Amino acid sequence: MTASATTPQVRHISLASPFQDQKPGTSGLRRPTPVFQQPHYLESFLEAVLQTLPGVQGGTLVVGGDGRYGNRRAIDVILRMACAHGVGRVVTTTDGILSTPAASHLIRTSPGCIGGIILSASHNPGGEEEDFGVKVNGANGGPATETLSDAIHQATLALQGYAVVEAAAIPLDRPGHHQLGAMTVEVVDGVADFVALMQQLFDFDQLRDFLGSGFPITFDALHAVTGPYARRIFEDLLGLPVGTVRHGVPLEDFGGGHPDPNLTYAKPLADALLQGDEFCFGAACDGDGDRNMILGRRCFVNPSDSLAVITAHATRVKGYRNGLAGVARSMPTSAAVDVVAERLAIPCHETPTGWKFFGTLLDAGRITVCGEESFGTGSDHVREKDGLWAVLFWLSILAAERCSVATLMGRHWSAYGRHYYSRHDYEGVEQTAAAELYGALRNQLPTLAGHALAGDRIGQADEFSYTDPV
Repeated sequence: MTASATTPQVRHISLASPFQDQKPGTSGLRRPTPVFQQPHYLESFLEAVLQTLPGVQGGTLVVGGDGRYGNRRAIDVILRMACAHGVGRVVTTTDGILSTPAASHLIRTSPGCIGGIILSASHNPGGEEEDFGVKVNGANGGPATETLSDAIHQATLALQGYAVVEAAAIPLDRPGHHQLGAMTVEVVDGVADFVALMQQLFDFDQLRDFLGSGFPITFDALHAVTGPYARRIFEDLLGLPVGTVRHGVPLEDFGGGHPDPNLTYAKPLADALLQGDEFCFGAACDGDGDRNMILGRRCFVNPSDSLAVITAHATRVKGYRNGLAGVARSMPTSAAVDVVAERLAIPCHETPTGWKFFGTLLDAGRITVCGEESFGTGSDHVREKDGLWAVLFWLSILAAERCSVATLMGRHWSAYGRHYYSRHDYEGVEQTAAAELYGALRNQLPTLAGHALAGDRIGQADEFSYTDPV
């Protein structure tokens, strides 16, 4: 254990004026890295968090990130500010590497934990000129509620200064305990607890047997946070060849790539599966480990179908053999899972975009599995979407069915039908023009149903609204 020689002195830094651009989005505050490097910018947002998050005095806080540029500096700032605010204990990880789903699990299993601060801009590029982010999670391990996010934003607008202690950086190169004044800093293996959770949910003996029977796979970590987790699982525990995990070392700039698991940014992986014959299965995860892409030989699985397949086969998987309480999807996600839920006679909820909306349903026990069209899938094991969980779920289904991805998808579509859908994002549109377009669409809604468009009849047209059933 290391300890500061004396109790660090708290410094109160005054601000000339509060920052006006620190309103958190659905996944925290994301800005270009140079913005976060402005004097007092990071500290101001953290001050608002520490003033607003319930239970800070004497509480336990989980801190970690995806390893992008600025991660280590931000952890040092958080530790010194947490000490100044009377946090009792901070749990962080070796080298500060912590995936978002692993952070959720650590929050949920750390005694007295009030929440966590996750340093990530998710699937956005990293580097000195790219993006950085700070995300706040609550005591349930899920993203900050809208109420908490609004309170943090209001605090940023009224901020006059922040508190921080002066102290040497805590070493994060190995697990251990350290003291920063009265605050304990616990550095843990950020991979071990998460891997143990996966072993509870999935039959690793079954997976080892299946993957060793002539079913070669590859996983692309995109030089992001899931590399150490994937190597521990696939190469160390499941005995797959070294090199099964591509780009497995987290880098500050993700190797110059874009850590977004889709057909564009994970093209080498996609080409290997969709054009080559070396692998039967491939997968990738994003910057902070919460998104996933699933591929089979000559077969791309879209995220909406992935959620439907996971729901349909859940009882074939170790941790879900007792069935599902219900399922939920975001509004832009296709209705493929709705058909499965109806067949299984379980509730199916349609929520707005944002994992926090799944969180209330998960906490209330109304759903077990949930997902969204933007490559996110998860369950009640944590309160975040979980990329590696989805990969292991798919491999467990294939191990149980003893078939290829393409065969499994063909069987699924034969049983439940195939759903086609499209989402279009328009960026940089002038606000007035966008409002006029939506107004015109809204006015047409009452008369659209029943009309033919390009030879197909419009079955339903409405404006989405949501009332949380909890």
